[in-house]
Amino acid sequence: IGIIAVADVIKEDSPQAVKELQNMGIRVVMLTGDNERTAEKVAAELKIDSVYAELMPEDKVQLLEEFCNDRMENEKLAFVGDGMNDAPVLALADIGIAMGGLGADAALEAADIILMEDEPSKIINAVRIAKGTIRSVRENVLFAIGMKVFLVILAFFGLVTMQSAIIADMVVMVINILNSFWMMKYPESGV
Repeated sequence: IGIIAVADVIKEDSPQAVKELQNMGIRVVMLTGDNERTAEKVAAELKIDSVYAELMPEDKVQLLEEFCNDRMENEKLAFVGDGMNDAPVLALADIGIAMGGLGADAALEAADIILMEDEPSKIINAVRIAKGTIRSVRENVLFAIGMKVFLVILAFFGLVTMQSAIIADMVVMVINILNSFWMMKYPESGV
C-alpha cells in the first residue's frame, strides 16, 4: 500500500568541488557501498569517471591497497569519508579526510584531517593551504641556508663581524616569519 524511499542527497557544493579537484590535476574516484545504479547516477551528476559500487569495508580496503601499489612514487592517496565503514580506509590512506559534521566517531578517530563542516569544497582549500605551506617552508629554508653560506663566506674573508652576523641572522628569521604570515589570512576557496 505504501513505499518508503531513503536516499542520500548530493551535497550542494560537491559538483564544483569535484570539478576544481579535477582542474588541479587530482584524479577523483568514487568508492561506495551503494548499488550500481545509484552510484552511476551520482557519478554522472558529479562527472566522476571511475566508480566502484556495492563495496563492503574490506572491498574498499582491498581497492585502496591496489591504488597504493599502482601509484607513482611521488603521488599521495587521499580518501574522504564519514561513515563507520570508512574508518579502515581512512586509516590506510596517505591522507584520511573525515567529514566531521555528521561523521561517525570511528571515522573521526581514523582520519588525519577532520573537516568540521560537511562541505567537500573545504578539501580544495586544504589542498591549497598545504601546497602554499610547503612552498613557504622551502622558500624559508633556502633563504636561511643561502644567507648563512653567504655570511660564512664573508666571515672567511674578514668582511663581517660576529655582531653583524648575529644581526643578519635575526633579520633572516624575521623575514622567514613574515613570509609565513600569509597562512593566517588564507582566503576561502570561493567554491
